Amino acid sequence: MSTANTTPLFPFDNQFARDMQGMFAPWEPAKVPAPRWLRFNHALAESMGLEADRLGSDEGLQVLAGNVVPEGATPLAQAYAGHQFGGFSPQLGDGRALLLGEVVTPEGKRLDIAFKGSGRTPFSRGGDGKAAVGPVLREYLISEAMYALGIPTTRTLAAVATGETIARDRPLPGAILTRVASSHVRVGTFQFFAARGDIDSLRKLVNFVVNRHYPALADAEGPERALGLLRAVQTRQAKLIAQWMGVAFIHGVMNTDNMTLSGETIDYGPCAFMEAYDPQTVFSSIDHGGRYAYGNQPGIAQWNLTRLAETLLPLIDAEDSDKAVALATEVIEAFPAEFDGHWLNVHRRKLGIPATQEDGPPGQDTEAEQDRNLVNDYLQLLHRHGVDFTLGFRRLSRVLRGQSSEWSSQFAAQAEPDLQAWSQRWLSRLPSDGTVARSEHADAMDAVNPLYIPRNHLVENALDAASDPGDMALFERLLAIVTRPFDEREADALAALAGTPEQTQGFRTFCGT
Repeated sequence: MSTANTTPLFPFDNQFARDMQGMFAPWEPAKVPAPRWLRFNHALAESMGLEADRLGSDEGLQVLAGNVVPEGATPLAQAYAGHQFGGFSPQLGDGRALLLGEVVTPEGKRLDIAFKGSGRTPFSRGGDGKAAVGPVLREYLISEAMYALGIPTTRTLAAVATGETIARDRPLPGAILTRVASSHVRVGTFQFFAARGDIDSLRKLVNFVVNRHYPALADAEGPERALGLLRAVQTRQAKLIAQWMGVAFIHGVMNTDNMTLSGETIDYGPCAFMEAYDPQTVFSSIDHGGRYAYGNQPGIAQWNLTRLAETLLPLIDAEDSDKAVALATEVIEAFPAEFDGHWLNVHRRKLGIPATQEDGPPGQDTEAEQDRNLVNDYLQLLHRHGVDFTLGFRRLSRVLRGQSSEWSSQFAAQAEPDLQAWSQRWLSRLPSDGTVARSEHADAMDAVNPLYIPRNHLVENALDAASDPGDMALFERLLAIVTRPFDEREADALAALAGTPEQTQGFRTFCGT
């Protein structure tokens, strides 16, 4: 008598496949010769209501390697277009990814489960559709670090080595990543159908995104639904980019096909965390002009949202294009002020400053403007003296604990007068309720200013070891550190330090395509 578990491995309920016909190509993952676990995210599986032990077994390995299509799956490659470094490609699509299906968590949240690196699709455009161990583990590491930092992000359920060798600039071991996302609809998805004049598909997309991500708009009809969606997406993106800026995260490739309608960070290709503060910092090897530099990210987000707005114009007003443009422009022009509000609140929390009811746009003589100047002046100090962004904020709380030298020692000696002047302004902005209150402020600052981020040299060391000779120990150690980013631990002291000049000089990241 068989004791095999016959219940489905995933309780799939595949809304996109069911409702969005014409927006994808049904496809199956390529078989791989010798799959083995790199890492399985047991905690994520449990939080999704999945049978984690079973999914992390040999049965699950064959499924997450693409060798077995699980019951209820409807694997498909999604269609989308996109502006890549400003140039429009009318057809991109999932060239090495497949949406396996969707599950609904015990809390009622619908999530996509998708492969990355599972082989060629109809959208591969000459590529092999594969992924290497290094880029797969980079996405695992950085996405889980972002989740631990409280930033909306796709997550990684599993990384599986395939037993293949794939050709890049040199032969590399192959791997497949299993990504979990609120959905994979992007600005580029809308651009794909707008470029073809397919208004019906655009309307279906609007309804899909509203029902899945913005239920508050469910009762909106006609033009107000499309315009309301644009406003809602803009709000989420303004907040997301402000959160990126608050932890010195550089996405590296903010093409329109890498901006989700859900407001999650997606596609961890040439991403990295800035160390010495400089708004012009670029790590991506393909970003020759600095389009996606750290300081350019808010402006690029607005540019991408403008491209989204263009796709929605026929739904905002089909009869009067000038009116549609005017209405969409009003929304897009509100982005800088909306972003600034989120950015200011992110940095207020980093400085332990309470919010005010007087918030207004930059330039007005308000408490908000004083706080804005205080933050910007501190960033200028960090920039002028080449101070690490993460430690520059984290060690500021030491001042409130009577350990000012641990903060000021990060700066050059000649910075002392400027530090004194700035710190007096900062301290005067904090509520003065005695020693206990100061300690509480310090604790609140430490709860939002991470001590541990994925330092670039540590990431590269871990990925190199995992790729050749296949040693996962450094990766596991670093993952454990960056997924507990706020609590100081003596054993992890070295992981908190910025890289040396030898480690940081000329550092570059790559797409891994």
